[in-house]
Amino acid sequence: MNKKNKIQQSEKSFPSGEGFRKGLLLVILGGGESGVGTALLGKAKGFKVFVSDKGKIKQKYKDVLLNNEIEFEDEQHTESKILNADIVMKSPGIPEKVALVKRIREAGIKVVSEIEFASKFTDATLVAITGSNGKTTTATLTHHLIKQELDVGLAGNIGDSFAKQILEKNHENYVLEISSFQLDDIIDFKPKIAVLTNITPDHLDRYDYKFENYIASKFRVVENQTKDDYFIYDADDEVISEYMKTHQIQSKKLPFSLTKVIEQGAYLDDNKIIITIDNNQIIMPTNNLALEGKHNVKNAMAASTVAHLLKIRKQTIRESLENFQGVEHRLEHVLKINKVQYINDSKATNVNATYFALESMDAPTVWIVGGVDKGNEYKELFPFVNEKVKAIICLGVDNAKLMESFGKMVDVIIETQYMSEAVKIAYKLAKAGDNVLLSPACASFDLFENYEDRGRQFKNAVRNL
Repeated sequence: MNKKNKIQQSEKSFPSGEGFRKGLLLVILGGGESGVGTALLGKAKGFKVFVSDKGKIKQKYKDVLLNNEIEFEDEQHTESKILNADIVMKSPGIPEKVALVKRIREAGIKVVSEIEFASKFTDATLVAITGSNGKTTTATLTHHLIKQELDVGLAGNIGDSFAKQILEKNHENYVLEISSFQLDDIIDFKPKIAVLTNITPDHLDRYDYKFENYIASKFRVVENQTKDDYFIYDADDEVISEYMKTHQIQSKKLPFSLTKVIEQGAYLDDNKIIITIDNNQIIMPTNNLALEGKHNVKNAMAASTVAHLLKIRKQTIRESLENFQGVEHRLEHVLKINKVQYINDSKATNVNATYFALESMDAPTVWIVGGVDKGNEYKELFPFVNEKVKAIICLGVDNAKLMESFGKMVDVIIETQYMSEAVKIAYKLAKAGDNVLLSPACASFDLFENYEDRGRQFKNAVRNL
């Protein structure tokens, strides 16, 4: 099927009975990476494009829009123009409850995410990876395994935008790290391979504080798949298992597990990952995995299963698992100072991510935690805090819930709103052989631009000790 036919046959997301045609007005809400990438692709495909951002668009993105003669505005929304759109691409950061979004919906204008829009313009094999935790590591590791032998791009929540890559590079394969927010605005998006790493409560503030809404959002990754597609998922995850008991999934299921023997999929046996697809089996020893921790064995299982499906050679998979360097801001060993290891896990923006971090600590730990609470329930962390945490530093504007949850568990619990101060306090509290762990379990937006900014500030503060 050529690209033109593909677009015409899956055009139900575009608001015209005539199917795709030049001259439709594409309005893009949000002038960040995904917004500007979509603007470039939209213009190249014949749309009239207008970018609108209520905040300030970064200069580097303004320059791209100006150089490509794409109309835009920032620090405002001109509603009359936006409500004249044929189709709206909404940045994943904009919630549904925003009044403008409600008016767009009421006007009957189709709202799509970047992955929905961009996927119309490629015939590439798509690997979509989602989950509450591990999706960045799994996506990056999957890309690392595949790129040795295939032409593959890494996009979605990571790197250059999917839309921009389709326009500029048009890879034969894409590994996409996808959030629930991006999945909320899909219509036809259909990956050949979908991966669901796990589901734990997260972003509940965006889902009316209903966990079932968030679960349904994650499972949208498989909703358009057919029997010719594949679904790789964690068979040990009770939330996933329960959902699958009552919801039919069309694609071929390839579970992975640390505890069960899996006939079709991946499991762990005597420190070896065993992957079986049809009658083809590969065995991978875990002794030399570059990434540590049980959760990373699961990430390796998921990534290796994708690579096996795409016919990557066993030797390549094995070597790639052993030389993978990990992801910045995810259990990243920064420096060892006076025999104290400083670890940057700023990407742990929810409780489950911090659970994995604390579980992997093998020494007394000074724990830096806090930020914007997204409806967190901290009880599952209590055993690790009792066993491994010697002091807690609360780094947030509002630390009341943390103080209440953990105040009686440790002898020392201190509040601050400055990263440099948090690191200096940790330096004074830690003794030789200890760890200092930044694993916030919260979003970063109260004190930082994003989790990357938070992680970089932590690393800079450590280097300045």
